[in-house]
Amino acid sequence: VQLQASGGGLVQAGGSLRLSCAASGSAASTYAMGWVRQAPGKERESVAAISWSGANTYYPDSVKGRFTISRDNAKNTVYLQMNSLKPEDTAVYYCAARQDYMPSYYYTEPYEYDYWGQGTLVTVSS
Repeated sequence: VQLQASGGGLVQAGGSLRLSCAASGSAASTYAMGWVRQAPGKERESVAAISWSGANTYYPDSVKGRFTISRDNAKNTVYLQMNSLKPEDTAVYYCAARQDYMPSYYYTEPYEYDYWGQGTLVTVSS
């Protein structure tokens, strides 16, 4: 599967952005998906995950209540709505995927994903 992320940019603290990740390839809708970010000098951090059915999601405490992951399997696209952005959210955001035929599974660690998009930069100014 190929992944193409978009939607990053510069936003002021407190603002919002929506990232999109378009997946192409066979059976793209049967992939559990996630968003992983990497800030300069830091390790990759999973910020959201969703099962291929869309029924199950995961957020770490750092973004819970501010970020929302969703997917449209008809369009093979996953979204990350980011609200109340903080300067510490500044990072390159990657979408990632792993095929899983269990509709409720998602993955919470970056190393669990097999496919990666190219990344989109989100910069939050104070």
